[in-house]
Parts: sequence; structure tokens; C-alpha cells
Amino acid sequence: MKDLIILAGPTAVGKSALAVDIASKINGSVISADSMQVYRGMDIGTAKITKDEMRSVPHYLIDILDPEDDFNIVTFQEKAKEAIKQITASGRIPMIVGGTGFYIQSVLYDIDFSMGDELTQYRAELNALIEEKGAEYVHKILERSDPDAAAAIHYNDKKRMIRALEYIRQTGRPISEHNRESAQKPSPYNYCYFVLTDDREKIYHRIDERVDRMIEDGLVDEVRKLTERGLTRDNVSMHGIGYKEIIDHLDGICSLDEAIYTIKRESRHFAKRQLTWFKREKDVIWLDKSKDTDIMGKIMQSLSKRGIINE
Repeated sequence: MKDLIILAGPTAVGKSALAVDIASKINGSVISADSMQVYRGMDIGTAKITKDEMRSVPHYLIDILDPEDDFNIVTFQEKAKEAIKQITASGRIPMIVGGTGFYIQSVLYDIDFSMGDELTQYRAELNALIEEKGAEYVHKILERSDPDAAAAIHYNDKKRMIRALEYIRQTGRPISEHNRESAQKPSPYNYCYFVLTDDREKIYHRIDERVDRMIEDGLVDEVRKLTERGLTRDNVSMHGIGYKEIIDHLDGICSLDEAIYTIKRESRHFAKRQLTWFKREKDVIWLDKSKDTDIMGKIMQSLSKRGIINE
């Protein structure tokens, strides 16, 4: 059974820096569980870790796609499992690090995403509905059929939203129920699952500071360059918080101040949803920066207890 470390938590809590600290101590390599950091040329709005910040720790699933490419949970699962194989074969310990709980779960419990028949006609109908009435309209259909899935899937994530509705049409069951059942089966890994958190107001304050820093570092220019190469709000890469709001500003829909306000608000809402997700996960070890006096010591003790490291 392969060893696996997971470090999750809400946005802006400090996962990337802690992951590098851990990896440096235990000969680990980091697999990014972030749906946006996979894209090249999208550095500021994704708060992407820099080469200097990596401190020679190998990182996977960062800068592997162009912004024109689609990326989804199935692709993530495939690439993450391949990265785990490579890291383990190299004699290092794989660490999945990020805030996308469903992505993490897909690997940890090896969730089966096979769909069988394509349901082409129904998919066409749903796409037509999105074109005619908007993604939010179709999201409300999902909310009525599978409220748990709707809570986990943003209406801009059209592929996952359509897939959830297809699953209901094909099986008569909500996909959230399928995913819960998948998460009940034993993990194929010997794992430690850490969730880093902090006082909520401190997280929100760091989010506000991070957004201000993104603007100072040139987020508007980053998004402008992406739109000049032909990217629009319809591209999956442009669905991320920070990108769609700046596109609204560039299109004259809102002022820059309004865009910044929305980015901060949506980021706070996202952090709240992330914490809600992780509270539902089983066998999680919480690392609370506001209460734990020796987080690294707690991590090392937990890894030793699981036999992932020898102290």
C-alpha cells in the first residue's frame, strides 16, 4: 500500500508554504490539487507558488496546460495517480496539497467516474438550455434533483453540472450519493489527511490582503493578455475567482473597485464552502494555527504513527 500525505484547507490559509516545510523534512514531493494552477500564464490570479518558494521541492500538476485547454476532475485524477506512481518510484513521499476537496477525494478513494453511454441527446438538450436560459437556470434544475451536488458544483463548471444531471438521468440516483458511497470504501493508500485552518476572521483578512496584492502585481494586465489571445468567459480557465470578475471590468460591466470587492467576497464565500466540505471528511487531522502551538511536531508525530516516516 502506497504512502500518501494530504494537506488541505481553505484558500489563503498558508498550505503551500507549510507543504514545502513538510516536504523538505521528509523527502516529499507536492502534487497540486488546484483546478487553476495547472494553467501556464495564469500566475497572479491563482496565487501560484514561485520557483523560489518551492525551495527545490518537486511540484507536480503546475503549469501543465494552456489556458485554452479544458481541465476537470477526471483529468486531475488520472494525472495525480500517475504523479503518485512517479514520486513513489523515485523514493520520495507524495503529498497532495490544495483546497479542492472533491479533487482530493477522487484520488484518495479512487472514485469511479465511468459513465457508460454518452447520453448525447440529453447532453445536447442541457447545452441548449444553458445557451438559451443560462448556466444558473440549469444549476437550479440540479439543485432540485441533487442539492448536495449543486452545493459542490459552481454553475460556471458546466461540464460537471451536466455530468451530474446525466448521472441522474442514467441511473435514477443522485451523483452525490454515488460519491458518498465511493468515499466509504477503504482507501488504497496508507494516508494522513491534514486540514490546515485558522481563526476565520484572520483567513478573511489574508484573503483581502492577497487580492490587493494581486491587483498591485498586475492581475488586470494578466487577464487582459489572456483575453487578447482569444480567451473568453466561456473557457474553463476563465471560471476561476479573480478572472471572470476582471473580465467583467474589462468589458465595462463593472468598475475595478466593484470587481475587487466581488473577488474578495467570492473568495470569502469559497473559503467558507471549503471548510464546510472538510468538516464532513472522515479521518481528518485538524491543524489549527490559532490553537496548535507546534503544528510541525503534530504533523511529524501523526506521520510516524501511520508508519509513513521513521522518527
